[in-house]
Amino acid sequence: MQTIDKFNFAGKKAIVRVDFNVPLNKETGAVSDDTRIRGALLTIKKILADGGSVILMSHMGRPKQNPDPKFSLKQIIPAVEGLVGQKIQFAEDCANADAQAAALKPGEILLLENLRFYEEEEGKPRGEFANDEEKKEAKKALKAKQKEFAKKLASYANVYVNDAFGTAHRAHASTAVIAEYFATENKMFGFLINSELIAMDKVLKDAQAPFTAIMGGAKVSDKILIIENLLDRVQNLIIGGGMTYTFIKALGGEIGNSLCEADKLDLALEILNKAKAKGVNVYIPTDAVNADKFAADAATCISKTDATPEGWMGLDIADETIETFSEVIANSKTVLWNGPMGVFEMEKFAKGTTAIAHAVATATANGAFSLIGGGDSVAAINKNKLADKVSYVSTGGGAMLEYMEGKSLPGIEAIRGF
Repeated sequence: MQTIDKFNFAGKKAIVRVDFNVPLNKETGAVSDDTRIRGALLTIKKILADGGSVILMSHMGRPKQNPDPKFSLKQIIPAVEGLVGQKIQFAEDCANADAQAAALKPGEILLLENLRFYEEEEGKPRGEFANDEEKKEAKKALKAKQKEFAKKLASYANVYVNDAFGTAHRAHASTAVIAEYFATENKMFGFLINSELIAMDKVLKDAQAPFTAIMGGAKVSDKILIIENLLDRVQNLIIGGGMTYTFIKALGGEIGNSLCEADKLDLALEILNKAKAKGVNVYIPTDAVNADKFAADAATCISKTDATPEGWMGLDIADETIETFSEVIANSKTVLWNGPMGVFEMEKFAKGTTAIAHAVATATANGAFSLIGGGDSVAAINKNKLADKVSYVSTGGGAMLEYMEGKSLPGIEAIRGF
């Protein structure tokens, strides 16, 4: 497999799949968080420094038509130019950029318009269908068109670089299909994907014990696959967030109006039994900050998680739990954190998530390897300005979850070849 650090891009045109699906200020249209753009800088600068030229391609949002101005990548050009430190050329139509790509000189950058303006990118037919059979036929026809779309994108360049980990779990034209049109020695991962894979493989395949996985979020059903895959690897499993109460209810506790997946009670017990059989220590919150309604101005009280007062709902972990969880994390050598401990977007219910963020940072300072993934966990780390105090913050979201679940990702397989 080709690697970007050993490849010389001199005189080459590289088409690079980046993830520039960045948030925009609703009033000004300016990029409000440039994290994803900054994540691609190492790859872009390596190609340019070698004497190559760069063709950037990305999606933005979920447009339903071509074109759709509110999803145009033209809006991000000032932010990209500011970060790379040079002018960016722009192709108004990603599928008809032949002339601009051909004219691109070494050291220059061309940004293609939003790939998802074409339904061929995702391979999902748009529009209404009379029945499932008609939709199935449309999807089949679109698959052939998707290959042509990918072939067209590939024709712009000599080299393909995938540096969009956030979309690596999708078999899209620009993330998987396009790789078919490049020889093995001319396709590779960018620096961002490489760093993601190294961090995740360290946790999955080379974790130092004690290994603690912190799983938060609303639903057990969202995390069941990753939990099951981790039970063979971790020594400690910390449960937090809304899914706490599915476990508490399954164990016979009183949960008031707390979130609960009533149809997943048996699943929760099954997880606990599997963990016990494998010798994994499971830590479930013992006390909580409750609210009388789901609102920032709610009245609050504290109770044991299995004795939530009637009419109240648990929205954060409380002091006893914070102390227990922090001690477990402090004694860990590997930490994976995915999902908040409560509704941390509301200040009244942010204490638990904030405490865990600081506990992970402290463990890292003491020599632990820590991997943070999932939008809310990443947001909590960034909110507390701790991104540089943990080992790795994943950009992946869904891609990271699927990789951790043990699934193969089309965008990764397309380069690795297996």
